[in-house]
Amino acid sequence: MEVVYTLIPGMILIGLIMVGILIWAVKRGQYDDLEGDGNRILMDDDDPNLPANQQEKTARDARSWPDADNDD
Repeated sequence: MEVVYTLIPGMILIGLIMVGILIWAVKRGQYDDLEGDGNRILMDDDDPNLPANQQEKTARDARSWPDADNDD
């Protein structure tokens, strides 16, 4: 019976620590985007509509390549 008097306060302390960690994680934004990773894995990396690939696309378009129709 003496063990119960030790375990109950110990479990309450551990529970309060866990609630504190949960509140800390929510305030830090750990649970803001729950579906992002699941959708991101389905995206194609070379999709021209992704923001990272927009810079590459504009860099490619900025280069001028000679056309076959050009008489210069």
